[in-house]
Amino acid sequence: MFERILKEMRDKIREREYVMAIHAEEEMNNDCLSIYDIERCILTGKIVERQKDKVTAEWKYRINGQMVDDSEVDVIAKLSPTGKLVIITVYVP
Repeated sequence: MFERILKEMRDKIREREYVMAIHAEEEMNNDCLSIYDIERCILTGKIVERQKDKVTAEWKYRINGQMVDDSEVDVIAKLSPTGKLVIITVYVP
């Protein structure tokens, strides 16, 4: 359903054109996740939900995928107007 968006997100990961929000970094550390876990989730996962940000009215996407150790992880991310992928938050479901 969101194949084009997911492809663009994957391209941004491969090209290292992404930024992590401070909240995402904090949650990543709290759940003992590495950047490789987040990258793998986006590269191998699927978009399971589209959400509209209440503050900015931008679309953001929940991606469910696997970490390096094959455990499940969710990433909330969006494509910014600057062309970067913004990783908003991450969590273990």
